[in-house]
Amino acid sequence: MTPTIALDGMGKAHGFLRLPHSRDDSAWGHVMIPICVIANGQGPTVLLTGGNHGDEYEGPIALHDLAYRLEAADVAGRVIILPQMNTPAFLAARRTSPIDGGNMNRAFPGDPRGTVTQKIAAYLNDAILPMADAVLDFHSGGKTLDFLPFAASHVLSDPMQDAACATAARAFGAPFTVKMLEIDDTGMFDGAVERAGKTFVTTELGGAGMARAETVAIAKRGVRNLLTHLGVLRGAVELRESRLLDMPDADCFTFAETNGLYEALIDLGAPLRAGQALARIWPVEATGKPPLDLVAKRDGLLVARHAPGLIKSGDCAAVVAVDLGLA
Repeated sequence: MTPTIALDGMGKAHGFLRLPHSRDDSAWGHVMIPICVIANGQGPTVLLTGGNHGDEYEGPIALHDLAYRLEAADVAGRVIILPQMNTPAFLAARRTSPIDGGNMNRAFPGDPRGTVTQKIAAYLNDAILPMADAVLDFHSGGKTLDFLPFAASHVLSDPMQDAACATAARAFGAPFTVKMLEIDDTGMFDGAVERAGKTFVTTELGGAGMARAETVAIAKRGVRNLLTHLGVLRGAVELRESRLLDMPDADCFTFAETNGLYEALIDLGAPLRAGQALARIWPVEATGKPPLDLVAKRDGLLVARHAPGLIKSGDCAAVVAVDLGLA
């Protein structure tokens, strides 16, 4: 993979990360991943990514907007913008790549001799990530989940890095701010960034295969807030009221154990108690069969739920977080 622009130059440049990919309809074709680099003077380098999963849209919208509007004179340092890091998946409106079925957020650190997804991950891991001091990776729920809009950091063993990530997540200014215990980060971009010692912020901003005006506005404001917090943009962080949420263990997650028709019993943001039914699954093979209720394992707020009407065994049905009050 090679960039078509200089990644270490001054000023503003639009280009591509170009990966050779021979296919049936283009013998000497390439995968072209849009990239924008905006640099001026001294300051940190911030990597901004969206489209890690191709069916999540708030991040790509906010980052295309930023790449269009932000000028070199506005920044102190460098901003690297990848609005759709998994471009094959993004163009196909799929979570995973239509070329190799690869999930970009399970492919790190990648393999420069592997599949297309593995090659992209390897270049980001080996060539782009070392340049960055901080990373914002936008996520939403995609087609299968819908979230309360939140920014998040992870529980990290290094107290200084943990504090830096948590403070940056709060500076993003989403309506909710989450501290997450990552149960398994195998192959995830998150883990690659954090193990490299960088400040890392991620988000979940809605979902259900679409982008709402509200969540896009949160994304646009949040990315500028983060750049301001990190000293790349001048001015003050535009903080809004944010509630701090905690996802301390596996009891936060409820998974379906049968197939059927998903009925939500409470809405996003609603409080619930351990043992309370939060959704039910109706069998669809015939009428007259009782539904299966899914119950919360802990007290908290419903922060995510399954989005499509049909659900399969093993699908995430709901996520509950503990409300810790105003951040």
